[in-house]
Amino acid sequence: MTIPTNPLDITQEITRLHAEFCSALADARRLLLLYALADGPKNVSELTQALGVSQPSVSHHLKILRERGLVLARREGANVAYQLADRRVIDALDLLRAVMREQISQRAELLGSAAEGG
Repeated sequence: MTIPTNPLDITQEITRLHAEFCSALADARRLLLLYALADGPKNVSELTQALGVSQPSVSHHLKILRERGLVLARREGANVAYQLADRRVIDALDLLRAVMREQISQRAELLGSAAEGG
């Protein structure tokens, strides 16, 4: 792997990594997995039970989250424990949810005003 030194190349690499990172967040199950891991490390069985999703589905989504650097895997005997790579991911997701809540609230106000004829 070549490390870019040109500022334009660095910007392009950061943008590429940003897009890959965001693509990992583009699935509701992966978001739920991240939130489930916010409470601490869990194995696939625990995550399967917590989310009510099949084991193959959980494993598939964990693989994507690992590849994007959002989740770490650590072997513990016969099991593998998964944990967040960086707690700030949850902080970022919470910030996005706050923005979305505000947008929903604003839209509801607009719809309410329109329904009242105002």
